[in-house]
Amino acid sequence: MISFPNAKINLGLEILNRREDGYHNICSLFYPVNWCDVLEIIPASKFSFQSSGLTISGNLEENLCVKAYRLLQNQYNLPPVAIHLHKIIPMGAGLGGGSADASFTLMMLNDIFNLNLSPFKLMNFAGQLGSDCAFFVQNTPSLATNKGDDIHPVPFSLAGKHIIIIYANIFISSAKAYANIKPRNKRSHLLEDLNKRPIQEWQQYIVNDFEKNAYEQFPILRKVIFYLHQLGADYISLTGSGSAIYGIFKNKPEIKKSGIDPYFLVWSGTLN
Repeated sequence: MISFPNAKINLGLEILNRREDGYHNICSLFYPVNWCDVLEIIPASKFSFQSSGLTISGNLEENLCVKAYRLLQNQYNLPPVAIHLHKIIPMGAGLGGGSADASFTLMMLNDIFNLNLSPFKLMNFAGQLGSDCAFFVQNTPSLATNKGDDIHPVPFSLAGKHIIIIYANIFISSAKAYANIKPRNKRSHLLEDLNKRPIQEWQQYIVNDFEKNAYEQFPILRKVIFYLHQLGADYISLTGSGSAIYGIFKNKPEIKKSGIDPYFLVWSGTLN
């Protein structure tokens, strides 16, 4: 079985306050985009995990696909499988690629072994793997609150608009980004602003609280913003804790390759 785990962007990411457990309460709107990895899972005589594409560092058992398999294996005594992940979505970019891989692994195992797990149950399992993993089970525009693990689908659409995402080959650790953040300690109006204000006004109101530190630490990101402004983006933002930056356009712009570093990863597409 083959699936295509997709990325997401954050429309606004407000760090509201620090929790007693050391995490932070946030408010963000997660929106799916069609920048995808490729994931294959087949029954096998022994368990294996292989990857291609972008290099995945770290211990095998720490990979989220492997963790997802182990989680269901322990619960339902699953037989072994062979997993192959072709990694396309960059890591440390705030695009949720690893979280998507984990959730798609859960959903594929559910189908392969006829576990008949409901979306609610799958979301509970996904939540054990990471804060934003649960989003990818329903994979629809959703307001994320608490640690980012409380997912509420909302009637919100950017369908037909064009998006360009640029990754400047900078890995930003979420843990380090959160360690340097200063919570705003006030109630969020994010969803109200997104629904009531035209996209041309979002830049003033829809804010990712990680942007200030990211742009100070990595000045090259400001060049990405300038490039997207030159192309005529209606709204530009960092996604997640960084480092990918996206621009949303009414119409598909002509990408001027001379305006951006050739070593950057650039993805563009139409939003659903």
